[in-house]
Amino acid sequence: MLSHTTEHGVLVITVDRDPGIDGRAALSTRMTHLIEAHVPTPVVVDLTDPAASDATVSAVLRAHQLCSRHGVSMSVVTRSAPLRRLLGERADAAYPRLALYTRMDTAVAACFTAAA
Repeated sequence: MLSHTTEHGVLVITVDRDPGIDGRAALSTRMTHLIEAHVPTPVVVDLTDPAASDATVSAVLRAHQLCSRHGVSMSVVTRSAPLRRLLGERADAAYPRLALYTRMDTAVAACFTAAA
């Protein structure tokens, strides 16, 4: 369901498959632990499942709020236009804008540049 790596000083969290409603809490908890363990490292979340459900969207938006509270930039990568629109619409306006990308290299470069 979840893996991570570090690329050019950016924490990359890959969500391989949607956890479904029953796995939402576990996904959110794992993402929280990774982000807190790597603060102040910028974060890119890679959503490889184009059919991600509300459970994944909810976990990603919670991670965005956490990153914002820590002053850490966060971006999301997905090739799914409907998923990008959904994330953009549901992102909390009280926090910095959630950056959405279609390519991993672009997202990592933007996070790396912003953190430098």
